[in-house]
Amino acid sequence: MTLLNKIENKTAAVGIIGLGYVGLPLALEFAKKEFRVIGFDLDERKSKFIAEGKSYIKHIASERIAEAVSAGKFSATTDFAKLPDVDAIIICVPTPLDEHREPDMSFIENSAKTIAKYFRKGQLVVLESSTYPGTTEEILLPLLEDSQIGKEKLIVGEDFYLAFSPEREDPNNANYSTATIPKVIGGMTPNCLTVTQALYNQVIVKTVAVSSPKTAEATKLLENIYRSINIALVNELKLVFDRMGIDVWEVIEAAKTKPFGFQAFYPGPGLGGHCIPIDPFYLTWKAREFDINTKFIELAGEINTYMPYFVVDKTADALNNQKKSLKGSKVLILGASYKKDIDDMRESPSLKLIEILRERGCIVDYNDPYVPKLPKTRKYEYDMESIPLTEENLQNYDVLLLSTDHTNYDYKFIAGNAKLIVDTRNAFARNGIVNEKIVKA
Repeated sequence: MTLLNKIENKTAAVGIIGLGYVGLPLALEFAKKEFRVIGFDLDERKSKFIAEGKSYIKHIASERIAEAVSAGKFSATTDFAKLPDVDAIIICVPTPLDEHREPDMSFIENSAKTIAKYFRKGQLVVLESSTYPGTTEEILLPLLEDSQIGKEKLIVGEDFYLAFSPEREDPNNANYSTATIPKVIGGMTPNCLTVTQALYNQVIVKTVAVSSPKTAEATKLLENIYRSINIALVNELKLVFDRMGIDVWEVIEAAKTKPFGFQAFYPGPGLGGHCIPIDPFYLTWKAREFDINTKFIELAGEINTYMPYFVVDKTADALNNQKKSLKGSKVLILGASYKKDIDDMRESPSLKLIEILRERGCIVDYNDPYVPKLPKTRKYEYDMESIPLTEENLQNYDVLLLSTDHTNYDYKFIAGNAKLIVDTRNAFARNGIVNEKIVKA
């Protein structure tokens, strides 16, 4: 039976490498559609949670996992020797930047080498990790073609199938989920595209075919560079309007009443998440190979990277107006995750704010209802736990710095007990709370 037939009658087994914010919801969608799914991850904790029907990601309900596991459709393992048991292998691993802000391709490379070790004819491999144009063709293709199956070099599109289909996850988005966000697909050959589309058509509302993996890789970068540049624009305008005594949020609200030609983006304390702070640098790095300097993209990156420093300076000014210095002040950061109502800490600007404030001599704590303890990240390892928002605790800090505007914060209660508030999200004003001790930054 061909792979296409197995996909169409749902006897194909799906393997997903990487069970994080992208891999886990995708696995659950395939399981929901009656495919047998094996998740692969080096983290034994994830396999244990899944076996027990428990979630380790806040916005993914444990019930969804328990249902898929009890139905015999979903399991997880750290044993990559089971890769031959699946027909399609989807790679959902991180693609961070290294200390020089250059692509760290080790997760993709290691995944590809592991697949090649256990590869068999007839399998489909799809890369979903955000990366630079050319990754699928330059890294995955040679490794899979040279897989040790007999002595013959494998032929893509005949002996195996290869494609790139960028993830488009937006954790805890109320309007769109994994299954309802259209999927862009670029196959190495027409056969690769046909097989990959057939697979995703089983679980995704719509697939969008493009001419090559490179095009699909570039599509993902465009989506996030577009957002990065527009966020940088409003961040820069915030700096300008702040000097002019103009409220940038009021300007944006007025501008977005225009029914055409304008889309609202909002400033903040810096960029967070896995995509927007990282993806633009993947293109700028690759562009150098073609003797092109991506000045526009890099400028946006510089502006967005500067924002935590601006916030700290505004905090210092606010304290100074109360005849206090930043050094020695007690600061409580409200919100640790990179965006509201989730527990995702990837590239959170709150982590950078803690670093800068400590360097400036502050005593720093944080509160986040979704992050009880700050996890170790690639760059930071803070031994900090969330401080409860009691009257006594709030009154104990010289300044509260709102970094993430969680919906369940009681803004009236916080404002009523704080000595001074620096609001980077305009959250207090949105909740109808405006007074002299709230400073926008």
